[in-house]
Amino acid sequence: MTLVATSFVNLLRFHSLDTSYLLATAPEAEQGPLVLAGVLLSLVSIYFAAKFFGELCSRVNLPPVLGELVGGVVVGVSVLRLIIFPEGGGDASQSLIISFLQTTADLQPESSVQVFGTLSEVLSILSELGVIILLFEIGLESDLKELIRVGPQAAVVAVVGVVAPFSLGTAGLIAFFGIPTIPAVFAGAALTATSIGITAKVLAEIQQLNSQEGQIIIGAAVLDDVLGIVVLAVVASLAKTGEIDVTNVLYLIAGATIFLVGAIFVGRLLSPYFVALIGQMNTRGNLILSALIFAFALSYIAAVIQLEAILGAFAAGLILAETEKAEELEEQIIPIADILVPVFFVTVGARTDLSVLNPADPANRSGLVMAAFLVVIAIVGKLVTGFTVFGQEKVNRVAIGVGMIPRGEVGLVFAGVGSASGVLSESLEAAIIVMVIMTTFLAPPFLRVAFRKDASEESLPEESPTS
Repeated sequence: MTLVATSFVNLLRFHSLDTSYLLATAPEAEQGPLVLAGVLLSLVSIYFAAKFFGELCSRVNLPPVLGELVGGVVVGVSVLRLIIFPEGGGDASQSLIISFLQTTADLQPESSVQVFGTLSEVLSILSELGVIILLFEIGLESDLKELIRVGPQAAVVAVVGVVAPFSLGTAGLIAFFGIPTIPAVFAGAALTATSIGITAKVLAEIQQLNSQEGQIIIGAAVLDDVLGIVVLAVVASLAKTGEIDVTNVLYLIAGATIFLVGAIFVGRLLSPYFVALIGQMNTRGNLILSALIFAFALSYIAAVIQLEAILGAFAAGLILAETEKAEELEEQIIPIADILVPVFFVTVGARTDLSVLNPADPANRSGLVMAAFLVVIAIVGKLVTGFTVFGQEKVNRVAIGVGMIPRGEVGLVFAGVGSASGVLSESLEAAIIVMVIMTTFLAPPFLRVAFRKDASEESLPEESPTS
């Protein structure tokens, strides 16, 4: 779930604080260079972790994106504490970046809290921009006609991928663990999520994005994202009031449908004018900047109607992929993606608190038992989706199911909303976080194995008939 709008609101609130309060701590003009220094140090940590662990995974034939996630864990709250965020329970006193600034850049202790907060907001925004760029790139590399062709199969996969884990998880928590209905419903809702960013990145790395399976996975993940927003709205309303706001649910469903269909339809009508306009420009960066204006505009529209900003970016990529400038645009977006996308994956890993996996802590034990149950449901509930694909004889159903498994940042948002609402117990919240961690880290290597097995089976020579 995107946090861009929230981040900007928080930044605006920060900058609108009473002037006397700012003067009582440190002038904003003095904090600006310190925030910039903190961002630069954070990016050094992020890029080093992404490349170092990405290279390690690549050399042992694992997806580099898994290395970026692992690198994020190493520099994040679980190990080095270089990249930590307030929503994860971190504060300025725990951040090594802030400590380093206090030592080398004369950051005063009374200013460290504000610098830490602003630094965290900047990194969150860069991370969200990274996933927006990633989905725009994925849209450019996708085939709209193929997505439309596999649309019915993708819709079935998405619906089953929401209903199966939600119903099994909710019923199991109530029956086996005695969890009250509303917390169980919230945990079941967290099982419905799919991280399209992680799956799409792996598919691109193994060159399966435009395969039939890849297009079904992407289409289903997009629909799953929309359904996830609806489910989150329902359970959040249930947690706050004990009732479901039917009007809000219908608004979200209608808004998502109108936006996706309308954006693609109108975009395809206007794309020839876009190409003609680009052809008349003489300035540097005319293609990439015009494309980003289009992508960010659709992302903004998606965000303000309570959808995911990444849905707008993906739709923009799909539209521009139909133009004659698609190949050139793909080449120009790669360097931007190389800069911003690792920030997204490393921060996902950095937010992962592995302390909830420690069985030595008595507080974690009940959560780990529930987590084991949720992990099984999370995997099985998505794995079965591949076997619901109809009308296709030669399709890798296991790969489709595995591609729907990772929860990633989307699952963490469910856990965060549940925690903020107060409906989740500590053990149930820990169980959800463990489920998110396990599915996020297991899916990338399993997806590669699933496609490799399918390729090896296709390469086997047919047996000659016996005489």
